[in-house]
Amino acid sequence: MDCVGFLQWALPRMGMRWKGFRKVRRQVCRRIRRRMAELGVEGEPGYRAYLEANPEEWEVLRRLCRVTISRFRRDHGVWQALEEEVLPELARLAEPPPGAAPGDRRLRAWSAGCASGEEPYTLSLVWKLQLEERLPGVRLEILATDVDRAVLDRARAGIYERSSLEELEPEWLQAGFTDVEGRYRIRDHIREPVELRRADLLRELPPGPFHLILCRNLLLTYFDESTAARVLERILDLLVVGGALVVGSHETLPSSRSWPLVPWVGGEPIYRKTD
Repeated sequence: MDCVGFLQWALPRMGMRWKGFRKVRRQVCRRIRRRMAELGVEGEPGYRAYLEANPEEWEVLRRLCRVTISRFRRDHGVWQALEEEVLPELARLAEPPPGAAPGDRRLRAWSAGCASGEEPYTLSLVWKLQLEERLPGVRLEILATDVDRAVLDRARAGIYERSSLEELEPEWLQAGFTDVEGRYRIRDHIREPVELRRADLLRELPPGPFHLILCRNLLLTYFDESTAARVLERILDLLVVGGALVVGSHETLPSSRSWPLVPWVGGEPIYRKTD
């Protein structure tokens, strides 16, 4: 099977772009080949014909093209900037939830495409271990969403291999995890601020508003510019003025329009929403 040729044909029909898949194509191609074997289809022309005759198969193919690569504290400079500058400033925007006392303020964050939970739990680690005592009266709430039920189940289990934790400082590892026969389980107080929910970024967005949105290595990597711009516009509607959007370190904003965003921290892919 000419998998590269097949992906270059199929991805644009799903609002995706080949460029984002070049480095992960082997992972995706293995899944596609297994699917073809299940269907008894031989070769790229056969699977193309099957897709055209069975439109519902496109949804299966979309699932096969999901890529989940994550680890704790991925892109160290981003997390350092969030800890030292962005989150303390966002805390000033936090407001009491309805019916709460004025001293009980809520800071809302959304991790879009959270995979197995490494990103939202890293955010919770930063808050619990570094910022919570410095910002009394502010409570962080983290909504973490993904379309893949399997990775969400792993996030709920909260058990990780040592390889996922290599970028964490030893004291963070000790404070945030318990050792379970050579694997590491997230501690309950780190898990507590995180709500995990299934959602398809292209079809449904969670209710806002949010002070911080992390949408890294997903929308702006794997989807074409038209799709990315359309979804990003809806995402920014959920971000408060003055709030922060974090994208992947190798991602750029769609150039098809101007965005109400300005760089927040020099050299890091963090933006502040303007009026």
